[in-house]
Amino acid sequence: KELEQMAKEQDKESEKQALLREVESHKKQMLSNQAAWRKANLACKIAIDNSEKDQLLQGRDSLRQRKTTKESLAESASNITESLMGISRMMSQQVQQSEETVQTLANSSRTILEANEEFKSMSGTIQLGRKLITKYNRRELTDKLLIFLALALFLATVLYILKKRLFPFL
Repeated sequence: KELEQMAKEQDKESEKQALLREVESHKKQMLSNQAAWRKANLACKIAIDNSEKDQLLQGRDSLRQRKTTKESLAESASNITESLMGISRMMSQQVQQSEETVQTLANSSRTILEANEEFKSMSGTIQLGRKLITKYNRRELTDKLLIFLALALFLATVLYILKKRLFPFL
């Protein structure tokens, strides 16, 4: 349920879908484990019932048969118990693996969010840099124009002075 809740809280659809698939997989595994558990319990109960019926039908034939039947029933019950314990261990391993997966997804989500924040910060810095470069390009053009006009004025002044000094009659 926690994994499903975490999946619903995800922002990215791909992560959300991956988590929901994982939840479905775990639900199916849990249901199949529960079904196997029930079948094993039912099989054990049927075996016990059948042996009790056989004992009732046989009557008081032999005490040895009862002992061997009880021993075999105890052995089958212990075998069933062992198989149920194995199923329980498998389920706990699956739960542990799911917890590790959730932890990994949470860490990767945190990393992605940090990278996203860093990207937003860099984007603002890049836009500010672009504005400054555009401003400096305009100033450079203005400076070149002013230098050209100042040079043209200087040359015009020099020519005017030369004209008045060298050619006063013009």
